[in-house]
Amino acid sequence: MNRPSASQSNSPAWNDLPQAKILRLLQDQAFERVGGSETVRTDVRVIAATNADLDRLVADGRFRQDLFFRLNVFPIRLPPLRDRGEDVPLLIDYFARRFAAELGKPVATITPEATEVLTRYPWPGNVRELQSVLKQALLRMKGAVLAAEDLPAGVDVTARRPAGGFDWDGYVRDRIESGTENLYAEALTLMEREVLLRVLRHTGGNQVQTARLLGITRGSLRNKIKQLNISIEKNVWSDDEQGG
Repeated sequence: MNRPSASQSNSPAWNDLPQAKILRLLQDQAFERVGGSETVRTDVRVIAATNADLDRLVADGRFRQDLFFRLNVFPIRLPPLRDRGEDVPLLIDYFARRFAAELGKPVATITPEATEVLTRYPWPGNVRELQSVLKQALLRMKGAVLAAEDLPAGVDVTARRPAGGFDWDGYVRDRIESGTENLYAEALTLMEREVLLRVLRHTGGNQVQTARLLGITRGSLRNKIKQLNISIEKNVWSDDEQGG
């Protein structure tokens, strides 16, 4: 009797070998290593994650129903990132530190403007998009400060701070909750950048007058502008930054 070809077979897609092996592991707690014949016994708990609609895949015959029931013991449905705004600052801090190490960049102090922009952005690509945006921003930033201007063009950079000035209580609370162990240096860097920005705005970007008011040399001012990732054109002369 001739065996049917793949094009002739009516067997549903969920009869593929990987799903059958996973089902056996969950049911019998046993498996064979690749290339081996000895049965290995195990006792494990399995956590499975997917962004696919498994109910639809089961209905379409593309996912085994018996495997679905085995996995669907205690489902946890995670909302999209756009619905978890309070998680964004924590994720920013975690991924910024992780990617800084991977890219050979200094651990960045993230300005409140940049944090606000990232928090307000709807993140249609969820966490993967956030990871991509942070990598791009870290590669663009100068010095050790990640500013809103370093974010990719697709991310809205027009967000302003709430009226009433910067919320230092909220900033300190958020940084403590994020697990920082460098809060003093982070806060000093942030304050230094804000002072320089305000004096530069007062002088219309005149670096000679700014250095005199700050009591530092013009060379020191230039170094600080570079270190703190300040752009005279974007941060000082831009209308979006006025009143920040």
